[in-house]
Amino acid sequence: MNVHPAPIHVAIFAAGLGKRMHSALPKALHLLAGKPLLSHVIDAARAIRPATICVVYGTGGEMVRNALAADDVVWVKQDPPLGTGDALRVALTALPDDGVTVAIIGDVPLISSDSLAELSRAAAKGLSVLTARVADPTGLGRIVRDANGGIRAIVEHRDASEFERDIDEINSGVLAAPTGLFRTWVKRLSNANTQGEYYLTDAVALAVADGATVTGVAVADADDVGGVNDRLQLAHAERLLQTRRAKQLLLSGVWIADPARFDLRGTLQCGRDVSIDVGCVFEGEVHLDDDVKIGAHCVLRNVRIARGTVVAPFSHLDDASVGANCRIGPYARLRPATILAEDVHIGNFVEVKASTIGVGSKANHLAYIGDSSVGSRVNVGAGTITCNYDGVNKHRTVIEDDVFIGSDTQIVAPVTVRRGATLGAGTTLTRDAPADQLTVSRSRQVSIAGWKRPVKK
Repeated sequence: MNVHPAPIHVAIFAAGLGKRMHSALPKALHLLAGKPLLSHVIDAARAIRPATICVVYGTGGEMVRNALAADDVVWVKQDPPLGTGDALRVALTALPDDGVTVAIIGDVPLISSDSLAELSRAAAKGLSVLTARVADPTGLGRIVRDANGGIRAIVEHRDASEFERDIDEINSGVLAAPTGLFRTWVKRLSNANTQGEYYLTDAVALAVADGATVTGVAVADADDVGGVNDRLQLAHAERLLQTRRAKQLLLSGVWIADPARFDLRGTLQCGRDVSIDVGCVFEGEVHLDDDVKIGAHCVLRNVRIARGTVVAPFSHLDDASVGANCRIGPYARLRPATILAEDVHIGNFVEVKASTIGVGSKANHLAYIGDSSVGSRVNVGAGTITCNYDGVNKHRTVIEDDVFIGSDTQIVAPVTVRRGATLGAGTTLTRDAPADQLTVSRSRQVSIAGWKRPVKK
């Protein structure tokens, strides 16, 4: 990306109360694709490599500052909030005098870093305004141009004439100018309006009056500057972003059954011929190697899956590493610190936590494996559980290679099942099982003649 040769400073306005969200959580912290709204704007700003990023927060915004604190972000408080012009005035107290300042409202999470870079370059000549053309500009500020195409004013909808309301080019609320000029114009802003606030858009009229160049930079997609003020707009932005991400993956060769039913809330790296069915959610960092297939309605968070593995529907994988050619699910759960080798089968209603499972081992039905080291070619029967928790501490189970565990077995840790051992169905194992032997612990079966089942009185 070409970056403006002069230093760039970015001021982000995030002092709004977000009342229309009807939430105790500040609007800036509501999640879009798994990340706070304001984080998206900060990341777009970072991409143009600014010398300074300053976020303006308001009363009660300490939660936002604490949640998103970073070494490269300066925070200043606007109290009380008196409009975007006043927000820039507050930001300028923390910004150097040199270079160009880009002023961004904090609720446009889809803003493009390319647009910000172009806007900052255009600001070398004076004031630049990021604009968009929309089918329905109702309620939005119109960009009024002169005969030569130069911007001469931004007119709010309620103040616009009938002719001006027919204009489909609108103000995005994102402006840039040499920092020194912004300082001059901010001092001259007036709050003589119905809201009693200082509007940064009034800087356009001041720039025109001063004979400064005012340049409009149009975004390619008006959705890039769509604001999020309520939960309906948040949901709309979520689907826009997810559709864009799905499109990128489809164009790179990933098969997504339905882009409208796909959610990426982090990063997803895919090899060749990966397929993803409907309703899947990817969080954190997920890596899928060649020929991996993810069934419908799976949730994967911070997972690595090697080539050829199939994850059947309704499975949840969290902080796990899965080897090649494994079969997972349906309805399986891999919890944090799970590591599966190649050709492992984890079947329906099987949960694995903080365990390693060796090559070719299987737990196909209704089992819990926790805090365990499982060797290769082990068969875990249905209903088997490792009893790893004594109410205070976790204990580890070791199951060596070529072990066969019968159904409905309880393995009470700490305990070791030696190589080649067989545990009979229904066993409760409390001591180590010797290698190559059958270990069984069962009560003697008794049949009582003449016994009568109780009847309801």
